[in-house]
Amino acid sequence: MPLVTLTVRNGKSPAFKSAVLQAVHQALVASGVPETDRFQRVLELGAEDFRFDPVYPDLKSARTDDFVLIEILLSVGRSVKVKKKILADILEGVRREPGLDPEHVMVCFKETAWENWSFGGGRQLHV
Repeated sequence: MPLVTLTVRNGKSPAFKSAVLQAVHQALVASGVPETDRFQRVLELGAEDFRFDPVYPDLKSARTDDFVLIEILLSVGRSVKVKKKILADILEGVRREPGLDPEHVMVCFKETAWENWSFGGGRQLHV
């Protein structure tokens, strides 16, 4: 039940954003998330509202305006091994399409308890 938030600088094409979101979704599905469990949002911010260090902590190449921040909110319980696989799959996916340098992709996993989800109608599916 992941909720994906993609933050990019203003001006990215719909194809660019779709390709990144598709790579994330494919990685999640490969980890066992149902194909139809797609909840994604895109935040587009100007340079004054989306600030980032070009090289922190030890990048091989400086971040550019193509830098993307991917936040994945998911239920607790996935192992570090599973998260590493999701991360590797995301980076391979965005490298292929839209051609992002993996050094310019930041991924943040956030976890929440199962009882914190209601997909509609006030129903909590896993409580």
